[in-house]
Amino acid sequence: MLARKQRERVYETILFCSALAAAAVIILIAVFIFREGTPVFVKYGLGSVLFGVKWYPTGKVYGLWPMVTGSLCVTAGALVLGAPLAVLTAVFLAELAPQRAAAAVIRPAIDLLAGIPSVVYGLFGMTTVVPLIRTLSQNIPGCAGNPVLSTGYGILAGSIILAVMILPTIINVSADAIRCVPREYKEGSLALGATHWQTIYRVLLPAARPGILAGVVLGMGRAVGETMAIIMVAGNAPVVASSIFSSVRTLTGNIAIEMAYSSGEHTQALFAAGMALFVFIMMINTVALVFIKKEAG
Repeated sequence: MLARKQRERVYETILFCSALAAAAVIILIAVFIFREGTPVFVKYGLGSVLFGVKWYPTGKVYGLWPMVTGSLCVTAGALVLGAPLAVLTAVFLAELAPQRAAAAVIRPAIDLLAGIPSVVYGLFGMTTVVPLIRTLSQNIPGCAGNPVLSTGYGILAGSIILAVMILPTIINVSADAIRCVPREYKEGSLALGATHWQTIYRVLLPAARPGILAGVVLGMGRAVGETMAIIMVAGNAPVVASSIFSSVRTLTGNIAIEMAYSSGEHTQALFAAGMALFVFIMMINTVALVFIKKEAG
C-alpha cells in the first residue's frame, strides 16, 4: 500500500498528464492544419488567398474572402438577434424569476436548447424560417425579381438559426455573472432608495459586464464554428453578399461541402480555410479569456 503522500503524488501526476494530453491534442491539430494549409498561402500569396473574391477550385483560384465575409455576416446577424434576448433572459433568471418556476421549467428548457442536434435546427430552418423569409423577400421590390435574393436561403435565415443556437451559452454565462455580483452592491443600492429595476440597470449589469461580454464572445465562437445547420439554410453560394437575403457560404460550410471530393491542391486550399477559421476562433477565445480574467480580477 502506498503512503498517503505517495497516493497524493500519483493523483497529481495523473491529473497533470491528462492536462498535458489535452494541450498536446490542440497543438497536434494546429500543427497538422498549418502543415497542410501553408503550401497554398506560400504558392499564391497570403493576400490573394485570404482576400481573393473568387473561389474556383477547378481553375486553381482559391479566394477565401466570400467565405470569410459569409462567416462574419451570419455571426454578426446572430449576435444582433440573439445577444439582447439572451441577456434579458439572464437578467430575468438571476433576479426576477420565481426560483421554483425557473428550476422546473425555464432552466431545463434552456439546457434542452443546448442539447438539440444542429441538424434539427437546420431542418427547422429549412421548413419554417426559409419559407417565411422567401415570402417576405418576394414582397420587397428590390428582391422580388431577383431569384438569388428571393429563395429564402441566405444570411437572414442563417442568422436566425444561429441566434437560437447561441442562446444557451450566453444565457448561462451571463446569469452566472449577474449572480456573482457581491450581494453588498444590491443591498447598498436598495438601501439608498433605488428601485429593483434601477438596481439591476445601474448596479448589477455594469458590475457583471465583463462576464456578460465573455458570454457574448463565447456565443460568437459557437456561431462561427457551426456547420451543419448553417449549410442547410445559408444557400452556400461562394460569393460576397450584397444583401441580408443573399446566399452565402461560411468557412466551415466550405470545408464540409467540398472535402469529400477534393484532392491535391484543392484539399490544401480547404486546409487553408481551416487555418483562417482556427486563427479566428483562437482570437475569439483570447478575447473571452481577457474578459473572464477582468471579471475575476
